[in-house]
Amino acid sequence: MRAMILAAGLGTRLRPLTDTRPKALVEVAGHTLLEITLRRLREFGIREVIVNVHHFSDMLVDYLKKNDDFGMQVTISREEELLDTGGGLKKASWFFSEDTERGEPFLLHNVDVLSTIDLGRMVEFHRQHQALATLAVQDRETSRYLLFDEEHRLCGRQAGRHQPPEMVRPSGSTKTFAFSGLHVISPRFLPLITEQGVFSIITSYLRLTAQGEKIMAFLSNAYYWRDLGKLENLAQAEQDVQHDLLQL
Repeated sequence: MRAMILAAGLGTRLRPLTDTRPKALVEVAGHTLLEITLRRLREFGIREVIVNVHHFSDMLVDYLKKNDDFGMQVTISREEELLDTGGGLKKASWFFSEDTERGEPFLLHNVDVLSTIDLGRMVEFHRQHQALATLAVQDRETSRYLLFDEEHRLCGRQAGRHQPPEMVRPSGSTKTFAFSGLHVISPRFLPLITEQGVFSIITSYLRLTAQGEKIMAFLSNAYYWRDLGKLENLAQAEQDVQHDLLQL
């Protein structure tokens, strides 16, 4: 099984830390976000990873070389312009060509997400439901929600609790969940991406949902999760480690 780490963002919410380094090299308790993500994937059994880079890309590449890729086979996908999640995956889709032939799903992981979500259970859930993609979600507050039906199938999205929902598939009732930046994706998804240039992968998910494809929610309320895209969240993660709420 292979994986892609999304690490090309500018990390503007982490300034001034990201004025001199890429977001992926910001540290929590002495470990960079990239190291934490790579070790987590390695512990799951993944050995081949592609990482997209843009901001201070040479610094990130040198860091990987200095650390012998943390015992993994790491491929770099350079983006001259930021392509967002969907465009980034599309550019790197060649990396998963062997998985396409075998039908083996792959993981897509945001570098600024710290979690203990059980990857094994999530992959098994994905396979059991024969989903095109499975998204780790939580029942928490966010600025952008994804909407799922009672069977946990994607059916729309909503910008905030008080905004009208954008439905792409009819549903008698819906549940609002916050996306947690972790995907299990069938390689069958890759040739179905018709969007071009810079685009969010959520755009592709919604379009394909409207066409009848199955995008599932893996509810992960029981696991530790934190978005490290903000300075205050980074500080909280440091405290979580100090208080043994999280082990790195």
